[in-house]
Amino acid sequence: MPSNAPTAFADLLAKCERSALHLEMRDVYAVDKEKGPFAEWQAGFRPDPTDRATWWRPWLDLVAETVGRGVVIRRARIVSEPVSEYIRYEHSGTFTNIAAGEQVRWLPRRQASDISLPGNDFWLFDDRLVRWNHFGGDGSSQGPEHTTDSTAVKLCGKAFEAVWDRGIPHDQYDIR
Repeated sequence: MPSNAPTAFADLLAKCERSALHLEMRDVYAVDKEKGPFAEWQAGFRPDPTDRATWWRPWLDLVAETVGRGVVIRRARIVSEPVSEYIRYEHSGTFTNIAAGEQVRWLPRRQASDISLPGNDFWLFDDRLVRWNHFGGDGSSQGPEHTTDSTAVKLCGKAFEAVWDRGIPHDQYDIR
């Protein structure tokens, strides 16, 4: 059943036992927390691979702790090509996600045309709970929604695995 009960994302990962899957399908996000870092990236800032203290916190600490408990975190991104400036930004910083323990793949949108996809980005936790990420037309976050509905869980699981199977591992995806 859909629920808008405020569940902190960190709590969802803390309860996760096996897997957390994230499918991203937008070419631009205007999430408030990312406006500063995106603007800094546009101005030339790049995270230093040797200086973990400059990386995105507390997200990466949360990922590392979760992966350390044995949970597999996989992220797949469906992207239009040529990629948007925002996707270039995400791609340039994804090494930090991988260093924290996430597995990341990229799928050109043209290769996803015959995959049945849900209408929103999502997280799927332990094949039991979906957290929809709703966005406005301008890319702004419109808040999450949670469901344990078996139809939604199955759709998300199948969609994610289809994208993952076709996806290109981060270290092999050339955005040029």
